[in-house]
Amino acid sequence: MRRLLWLGIGLAVGALVVRAVTKKAQAFTPQGIAAQARDSAAGFAGSIRGFVDDVRDGMAEREAEIHAAFTDGSTLDEDLYPEGRQHR
Repeated sequence: MRRLLWLGIGLAVGALVVRAVTKKAQAFTPQGIAAQARDSAAGFAGSIRGFVDDVRDGMAEREAEIHAAFTDGSTLDEDLYPEGRQHR
């Protein structure tokens, strides 16, 4: 009975090892390398898209600040000119 238990455990571990090795070997085939490159390119494109969206949001926010300062007639960047000094 004990030998049968160890045989079952050995078969299960062997099957898991064969499956893991096959999966790793698939990553080094031309199709696996192409899939990795495609996934990397998609991730990079998503990162660029996110960066562009962040820049656009920042531009819209800054434009709103400029318009508000223009309509109020206030200094736009008081931290740059703390004493009301104008840039010439």
